[in-house]
Amino acid sequence: MKRLRALLPLLLLIATGAVLFFSGALRHLDPRHLAAEHAHLHHLAAASPWLARMSYLGIMVLAVASGVPGLVLIAIAGGLIFGMVEATVLSTLGLVLGSLLLFLAARYALGAGERPAPRLAEKIRAGFLHHPASYTLFLRLVPVFPFGGVTLGLAWLRCPLWLFMAATAVGGLVMEAFESAVGAGLSEAIARGEPIGMHMMLEPHILLPLCALAILALVPVLLSRRGKR
Repeated sequence: MKRLRALLPLLLLIATGAVLFFSGALRHLDPRHLAAEHAHLHHLAAASPWLARMSYLGIMVLAVASGVPGLVLIAIAGGLIFGMVEATVLSTLGLVLGSLLLFLAARYALGAGERPAPRLAEKIRAGFLHHPASYTLFLRLVPVFPFGGVTLGLAWLRCPLWLFMAATAVGGLVMEAFESAVGAGLSEAIARGEPIGMHMMLEPHILLPLCALAILALVPVLLSRRGKR
């Protein structure tokens, strides 16, 4: 019974994520749907600015805390509706709060490092123990690592809460700025009456943030080659 109580918060978050994912709610974040509802979404955001922003923030927190895939689509949708600056602030705040909920639930469920670590945590343990600050920030900045998986791994490694929050905020700010910029670029293209298609990816205000994300994804490969040399 004690073990079940410890697992309950984490299980509730996972169950919430499963319900959200299988309900089909994320289909509304499809770029074609957003393009069709572009004017309506902007009208709603203008008519009820606080409600719209708090609703978006709540969705982001819930998605991050429950480990739902598709965070990129949520951030792009935010950029499309609120613009790059506001979406970056809201998405980063949602990312930090959602990560904190998942981190605390994992620490409580997994015994804060008292039980054997999962495979993902074992892989990052050596580097973390030698350079905890730089390693945590690296894991948060590089988009090739699963966000929820890294959070669970850091919880099992007993990463200090202040370090976890700082790295998540810095890494999240960088990632959300790029993703929100893509959404804002899509909004500009849709406002000009351009149809949704791959040609949009060649627009400078969309292409440049995508290239920045691609460069971040190549960081592990570059560091690995440098280490071999």
